Order: sequence, then C-alpha cells, then structure tokens
Amino acid sequence: MITADMSIASVMQLDPEVAPVFMSFGMHCLYCPHASAESIRDASAVHGIDADELVKALNAYFDAKK
Repeated sequence: MITADMSIASVMQLDPEVAPVFMSFGMHCLYCPHASAESIRDASAVHGIDADELVKALNAYFDAKK
C-alpha cells in the first residue's frame, strides 16, 4: 500500500512502470534528487497537487497489477 509519507523514489523502485501515474499529475522529475528525499505529500505540495488523489491513483495502479 502506497502512502503519502513514502518517497517518489521508493514507489518507483517497487515498479518503474508506475511513472505515467506520477506524470499524469504533473510530476515529471521522477529521478531528480528530491524524488528520494521528499515524501509524496511534500512533493505534491510543491507541485500544487492533491496528495490524497495521487496516492489513490498510485494504489489503484498497484491494485490492478495483482
């Protein structure tokens, strides 16, 4: 289960093919240094994104892969 406290990098390590989910929310810098240092919540705040909606979409992606 993905949470808003996880880093972008940790989610990308689970499955790099999740990148389009991040990109659909306007997060294109998935491999920048901040991706491993910031939580999804912090990165969402910087990008003006609803962290809860992004986490929901990320979890839906992983649920569909089961």
